[in-house]
Amino acid sequence: QLQLVESGGGLVQPGGSLRLSCAASRMTLAYYGVGWFRQAPGKEREGVSCISRDVSTYYADFVKGRFTISRDNAKNTVYLQMNVLKPEGTAVYYCAADARLISVCVLSNTYSYWGQGTQVTVSS
Repeated sequence: QLQLVESGGGLVQPGGSLRLSCAASRMTLAYYGVGWFRQAPGKEREGVSCISRDVSTYYADFVKGRFTISRDNAKNTVYLQMNVLKPEGTAVYYCAADARLISVCVLSNTYSYWGQGTQVTVSS
């Protein structure tokens, strides 16, 4: 069974940058589409960005132009580069994977595998 581990979260000032990593074990992440989601306190989980197995990408409107998703299949890892972070970006960020996301990806809660999350706090 695919296991996902997020890392790279932390405290950053508004306008700063972080790079999140989603590392997979037990299976080859290259066969899966991967999405990043976030959940702020008291709010529902929302989709941030995703990348299909064939490297098609999608971004939520609120991160377009600031976040970049990428994958390194040799390292079995997907990254989320987050620039110009805003205080409203404070949340637990989760990665998720699904083998059905071959040529395109979608940001839904129906992904098969989920990580435990990493905290991102944007504050001065």
